[in-house]
Amino acid sequence: MLEIQSPAGSPEGVIAAVQNGADAVYLGFGEFDAQKNSKNFTRDELGRALEYCRVRGVKTYLTLNTLAYNRDFPQIEECAKVACRLGIDAIIVQDLGVMMAVRRSVPEVPVHAGARMGIHNLEGVKMAAAMGIKRVALSRELSRKKLAYICRSSPIEIEVFVHGSMCICYSGQCYMSAMRGHSANRGMCLQPCHNDFEPGGVSAKYPLVMNDGCLVRYLADLESLGVTGVKIEGRSKRPEYIAVVTGFFSNAAHSVKTTAHEELRAFQNAVSSHGFTDGYYTDRQGVDMTGIPLKKVRADSVIYSTARKNYLNGEYQRVPIRFVGRIAENKRVKLAAADDKGNSAVVYGPMPEPAFHRELTIAALRTQLYKTSGTPFRCVGVKGTVEPGLSLSISEFNYMRRSLLDEILQQRRPVQMREEGSYIPHEHVPNREEPPIQTVSVMRADQLSKEMEELSPRFVYIPVMEFDFESPVLRGFLENENISLVAMLPRVIHDNERRRLSETLTRAESLGVEDVLVGNIGHIQFARSHGMEVRGDFGLNVLNSETLWVLRNLRLKSATLSFELRLPEIREMSKPIDTELITYGRLPLMITENCIVKNTTGVCTCDSFPGLTDNSGSVFPVVPEFGCRNIVLNSKKLFMADRRRAITALGLWAERLMFTTENALECVAVMKRYAGQSGYEPPGYTRGVYYKGVE
Repeated sequence: MLEIQSPAGSPEGVIAAVQNGADAVYLGFGEFDAQKNSKNFTRDELGRALEYCRVRGVKTYLTLNTLAYNRDFPQIEECAKVACRLGIDAIIVQDLGVMMAVRRSVPEVPVHAGARMGIHNLEGVKMAAAMGIKRVALSRELSRKKLAYICRSSPIEIEVFVHGSMCICYSGQCYMSAMRGHSANRGMCLQPCHNDFEPGGVSAKYPLVMNDGCLVRYLADLESLGVTGVKIEGRSKRPEYIAVVTGFFSNAAHSVKTTAHEELRAFQNAVSSHGFTDGYYTDRQGVDMTGIPLKKVRADSVIYSTARKNYLNGEYQRVPIRFVGRIAENKRVKLAAADDKGNSAVVYGPMPEPAFHRELTIAALRTQLYKTSGTPFRCVGVKGTVEPGLSLSISEFNYMRRSLLDEILQQRRPVQMREEGSYIPHEHVPNREEPPIQTVSVMRADQLSKEMEELSPRFVYIPVMEFDFESPVLRGFLENENISLVAMLPRVIHDNERRRLSETLTRAESLGVEDVLVGNIGHIQFARSHGMEVRGDFGLNVLNSETLWVLRNLRLKSATLSFELRLPEIREMSKPIDTELITYGRLPLMITENCIVKNTTGVCTCDSFPGLTDNSGSVFPVVPEFGCRNIVLNSKKLFMADRRRAITALGLWAERLMFTTENALECVAVMKRYAGQSGYEPPGYTRGVYYKGVE
């Protein structure tokens, strides 16, 4: 049976989810979850919520699914230990460093990879399993066919989001809000994508706003694929919303009938202002998945008020219980019960009386013991012996049944104690004293030039697909002993795209390329299978030293730090492997599965699309990415050439110049400025958040 996993942003949200059929609840505690706008639980509230769920057979998952700074780890350890002592069933993480710290601190608590970890292929699932993760929430962008492929060979449990708000960007890879000082990866997203961007003069509205995902009609299909759990989004939503959505999905999961179109429409009208889409699952992407909000949901609707009344006054019967009874002449009535966890109880009543009017039968015994309404228990069987000619009052039966259930309820309250460990930071690795080397990344081979080669950047990162073309300039770079070319893999590689990339990676290897740059844990083994060394890109979201140690243990040769860090934080970080920082370029703010260009123009014109213009007139270029995906670039270029002393003091192995929309001449001009050979400055540049930081 599919596990229905519901959100809870408050204690009342827990009740709303549980009383509407949730099999699991995920909630936040402390400062390290991806919905800081929701009301996270205090320690006492968390303890009561976990007990409430535990006695009712509902699992609880703690969300520690944000990126963490070094300073956060002592508090993260304490959060994990408190949740462990209170009986949490699993902890959800995004950050690789947090994952390792949690595993050390509470080794017996399972760790789940949240969707923000960006796992979207089978190799990513296998890598997560190798790191000790027990369940993976896959990216929302996968079709049924792709999910089926992963589920068939997955060594661990798979979880899928089936309802709620969707970002157009791959989860964990959106940095648009961070550039405004509030990091989505830290749970503080400002939702700038909901602004009205004008896509290159086209009249389309809200090109980055997605309809709400809803897969309620595919629950049986998901179960047949081997999916373990289905997840509902919405911890920032009110409890009534949680109640309505959870109840709708729970009823659909337990029904043999397919959800009717009229039912789905009524449900949509009650909970969604955007409309529903199943486009990723059915592999029917396009403009129908995006658009302006249709209406505002009435917060005071009758369905919400009715839902609240029901969950505050009802009791969802989910815990299976079995009864055994013995009624015999001249002996006290004996009733026993046992639940699904092995808890049991026995009670004795009075001796039965002779039956003057209606004698007690085994059928009557069953009737009385099946009356468990108002409790979390659901009677699934009654056995017993009843001698003829005897009677017992209904009130005595009711009292004995209540006593049995109360005793078993008490037995379900205690928390099973689990082993605890310690998070001990690794020994600090001193910063390098020598200045960082220069690396360069390009989006196209035509950005390379003889002049760039003469400037001799130590490493040049080139998209792996660019090795498919014969280029005299590229040949010059390959033959230059002072330059190492690195094949740069896309951040998103679905399983059905591996063969094509494998062919180009083999070609790059045949040309003498030895290293691969990856931005997702699911691509590490793919690169190694070609006999190549692996380097880490910014998509791995390295925000702390612990993540660097994880990548070192995974045998990466280098790692790119997150551009959500402040310079002082970078300087203080322990750097156990070669560490680089992007110091120039249009930072990639989004990567989208849905083609923004085609959605707004109706045709694929990526090479001539002018970009997205916001209300201030700033233009955000949109460039093509492998797999007909898009990358939305920042409107301003990051520029740090006049901050040489600050960059040199960071203890980095390398600084990277990221070339995106520049032509070959512009690339050379930038490199010369960073080498102190010119006074070039881009118009309207930014320092990113290297000075101001993010919340």
